Amino acid sequence: MSMSDPIADMLTRIRNAILREHKQVTIPSSKIKENIAKVLAAEGFINDYNVQAAGVGNELVIQLRYDSKGEPVIRSVQRVSKPGLRIFKGAKEIKPLLNGQGIYIISTSNGVMSDAQCRQEMVGGEVMCAVS
Repeated sequence: MSMSDPIADMLTRIRNAILREHKQVTIPSSKIKENIAKVLAAEGFINDYNVQAAGVGNELVIQLRYDSKGEPVIRSVQRVSKPGLRIFKGAKEIKPLLNGQGIYIISTSNGVMSDAQCRQEMVGGEVMCAVS
């Protein structure tokens, strides 16, 4: 069975792992998912990620991050642009999420980057997800 939205699947797996207080989550790997994990790691929402060989293809292993009280750093993760309704924003239209407490992950012509990087480099693109 083919998956119609692999990015939504990735975000759902992360959300479910956080609800169950897992230390890590394993996801089927792809370049776009690796780039999303890279942005999450750079912004401090996850500890680390790595790609491991699996029986078929590769797996992306994400180390989830928790604060000193044991609360997850990722409080909310939502898919913004969906296969049936793509959401595109220009650099001037991208506003900070929750006054800078969260980020939008945006697919641009320069690669996948956070909303702050998009505003700095004056690049727009498809808003893939919102993380806070």
